[in-house]
Amino acid sequence: MTTSLSPDLARLSDPAVRPDPYEVLRALREASPYTDPASGILVVGRRADCESVLRNPKVSSDRRGAGITKVPQMPNLMNLDAPDHTRLRRLAGRAFKPRVIEQWRPRVEEIVEELLQEIAAGGDSTDLVSAFAYPLPVRVICEMLGVPREDHPVFERWARSIAYTVDPQLVPGQLTTGVEAEVEEARAGFVGYFSRLIAERRNDPAPRADVLSELIAAEESGDQLTETELIIMCILLLVAGHETTANLILNGVLSLLRHPDQLELLRQRPELAGAAVEEVLRYDAPAQMITRIAREPLTVGDVEVAAGTPLLVLLGAANRDPEEHRDPDTFDITRGDPGHLGFAAGPHFCLGSVLARMEGAIALNAFARAFADPVLDTGALSYRPHVAVRGPERMRVSFREIRTGARRPGGAGEALDG
Repeated sequence: MTTSLSPDLARLSDPAVRPDPYEVLRALREASPYTDPASGILVVGRRADCESVLRNPKVSSDRRGAGITKVPQMPNLMNLDAPDHTRLRRLAGRAFKPRVIEQWRPRVEEIVEELLQEIAAGGDSTDLVSAFAYPLPVRVICEMLGVPREDHPVFERWARSIAYTVDPQLVPGQLTTGVEAEVEEARAGFVGYFSRLIAERRNDPAPRADVLSELIAAEESGDQLTETELIIMCILLLVAGHETTANLILNGVLSLLRHPDQLELLRQRPELAGAAVEEVLRYDAPAQMITRIAREPLTVGDVEVAAGTPLLVLLGAANRDPEEHRDPDTFDITRGDPGHLGFAAGPHFCLGSVLARMEGAIALNAFARAFADPVLDTGALSYRPHVAVRGPERMRVSFREIRTGARRPGGAGEALDG
């Protein structure tokens, strides 16, 4: 893939577009599917076409070496095809079954309450990125992997650096050598850390109720994850679990603040938290786009696609397709429309979706219940530089008070069964 793009497609990386990319996405969706004349990328934005691509066995997720991302990727669940992907997902999936994740609900609620107490002690305003949305998933996934609390801050820094590896290379020079060096430093740090942690577990196999132990013990027909596979799986779970969930929470809180009627509705009806998460995943999803490669010739819409063609699947555009979603630009937590692509679709449907949904529902309920008279500082709102992963870099909110110690049950779990 070249880094030369037509102006319409290049606008996705324009910092001025980042606060609200949906007009650009609408135009791309309406023109799609089409081949970008400058780069040869097939742009896919209509809901039906996006899902068809994600489920098509003629489409490959292995973009390594294709030039789609500037930073080389390690082989993992996101960029492998069957049979390797099928095997890894089957083994790793044992640690992410709904019954396993549900056991973590009380601890997630405790962490949320701890964060609220810290915010309450800090005055009448806070940056929800650094004080709430980012620490929550980092603490959760680190505890699930058995990482001690004192190591959580460095894990958060490493995870934020590696997030650059999922961005498509839409604009020349977007990734500086400094960013690439940070990514490599983070990778080396993760590999060294998890190598030691896995070795400690194998030398001391005492029963532990965490995901790392489940991954080490996962076995089917004599097959187990190798040490390298375990390390890469831990890195993926931490980075993907951290980025997706943090931005799901932030985009959800931002949508609630911008739609006070919906915030009040959630405050009065906490059982809608699960539905609110689904609406955020549709309306302003953390995952905005996915890249694929045509493994064989195929047809997308009325476009014939040659083998080897890169495809840009615009999930953010598909989730607002008026052919599939009524009033798609309206944020409505009572919508009852689960047909979004917020976690993709097909064989690569997000492995951690159950955990992300649970954390998101608990966090949104907590925000609605705990923050009295919250006000967004619109002038301080800024976004991260990514185009594939969407979420604020800084989001300051003032409030009259924080109501702590009054968790209300309900809502966070009921909507997860679908």
